[in-house]
Amino acid sequence: MKQEEVENKKLLPFMVNFLFLLLLATAVWLATIPQSIASADSASSPIFYESFDQSFEGRWIISEENEYNGVWRHSKSQGRDDYGLLVSEKARKYAIVKELDEPVSLKDGTIVLQFETRFQNGLECGGAYLKYLRLQEVAGWNPVEFSNQSPYSIMFGPDKCGSTNKVHFIFKHKNPKSGEYVEHHLKSPPAVPSDKLSHVYTAILKPDNEVSILVDGEEKKKGNFLLADDFEPSLIPTESIPDPDDKKPLDWDERAKIPDPEATKPDDWDENAPMEIEDEEAVKPEGWLDDEPMQIDDPEAAKPEDWDDEEDGEWEAPKIDNPMCEVAPGCGEWKRPMKRNPAYKGKWHPPLIDNPNFKGIWKPQEIPNPHYFELDKPNFEPIAAIGIEIWTMQDGILFDNILIASDEKVAESYRTTTWKPKYEAEKEKQKSEEELSGFQKVVFDLLYKIGDIPLLDAYKLHIVGFIDNGKKKPNVTIGTLISSVVVTLVICCKTLFGGKKPNVVTKERRTHNAAATNQGRTVEKDEEPEKETNATATAAAARRRRANRRET
Repeated sequence: MKQEEVENKKLLPFMVNFLFLLLLATAVWLATIPQSIASADSASSPIFYESFDQSFEGRWIISEENEYNGVWRHSKSQGRDDYGLLVSEKARKYAIVKELDEPVSLKDGTIVLQFETRFQNGLECGGAYLKYLRLQEVAGWNPVEFSNQSPYSIMFGPDKCGSTNKVHFIFKHKNPKSGEYVEHHLKSPPAVPSDKLSHVYTAILKPDNEVSILVDGEEKKKGNFLLADDFEPSLIPTESIPDPDDKKPLDWDERAKIPDPEATKPDDWDENAPMEIEDEEAVKPEGWLDDEPMQIDDPEAAKPEDWDDEEDGEWEAPKIDNPMCEVAPGCGEWKRPMKRNPAYKGKWHPPLIDNPNFKGIWKPQEIPNPHYFELDKPNFEPIAAIGIEIWTMQDGILFDNILIASDEKVAESYRTTTWKPKYEAEKEKQKSEEELSGFQKVVFDLLYKIGDIPLLDAYKLHIVGFIDNGKKKPNVTIGTLISSVVVTLVICCKTLFGGKKPNVVTKERRTHNAAATNQGRTVEKDEEPEKETNATATAAAARRRRANRRET
């Protein structure tokens, strides 16, 4: 018994320590639960999202600067029941801005910038990019005065005009030494899709200093903010720079070779000798027609009857090639051909020798860069608003589904649910339109316009669905429509103008038929009523005879 008590006393400290560690682990776990829930909630929803399902008026601020006279419209995408922000006029400048409820930090964690554009009328010269603007209080700008001078942290999106064809990604960064904001452009950005479909552009800023550019969910470009190979100019400046005050000395000789000052022209060097001379060995070919000209007067030509020598001058027949020269080696005066002159050397120049005073190509000396700095990651300033400031030659540019998120999966989810179905439907419609003939395209365009009539809004989805399905078999659809229209017109005409009139026999017609019968001029068909009348009279006489027998 005593031995058991001793063993229990030895186990007691171990049990106490175990219980203490268990309680400590439980407390730590319980403390992390709210944070995990909060992070899960924040990851499940975007920081900012604009679908444009409702009108932008009252929520987005249009710039009041005079140069921005383009009209923004809340409009449906062509052929779809989906709204967006529309650039409605050609050759205009546009500016509009949306302030965020809270500034978004770009320093901590992952940030995803995403939006959709559709060039409904194509894009030859214009931009469709977004600017993510800095804080108004710090940067000193006003939404109603929003312009190309308004300070931004990031500019991202498609731009195409002339030789420019790229999806921009530009970030502005403040040099901590100079205080100057410098634009840094992503090198070799992806090209802009050239069709008229909806496309989604995504920029993913990661905490490891990497940025990924996606077009339609596919990564097209990846870069590192700190690498000079990925951004121009480099975010981190060079440690040294050329001394701006350094000047090249007057006696600095940059010539690697110089003419030999001791060389002299050879005595037999003739600078005046021609490059070509006559070939003295050449012989005139046999059959050469010295006395025949290369061209002769056209023997078939005749002076016009209205030609006046006094007013028009002496008439001359037009020239034609001499037919005799076509079979002969040649016509006219024969001359020896030219050949290269073996004595030709051209102008004499002294040979070049190494320059004994050559010092190389002069460069200013390097000095320490006063604006040089080092950092582990970009010092992005928070974004407080989203702006669209563009100058475009095209109308029909539609912006939609603007998103800021802290989780790549959130952006992917929105691409799957909002962009992908729309893109596939537009792609299928484009494919069917390419297969349509000119007449078929006109018919289906007219049907889509009918579907846009406000009176039919309640049935628009059904109408558009019917049209989309009908384009798969355009000949059958158009044939059915034409048949329906023809039947409808026939029914309307019969209703309005009446049908075939009944064949009415008048009293005069009966008299005429009877007269014709008596005269023996009726046709065989007219004899049938007479036979029926005789039979009826015979039957009536028989009935009278039976009635008389009963009375007797």
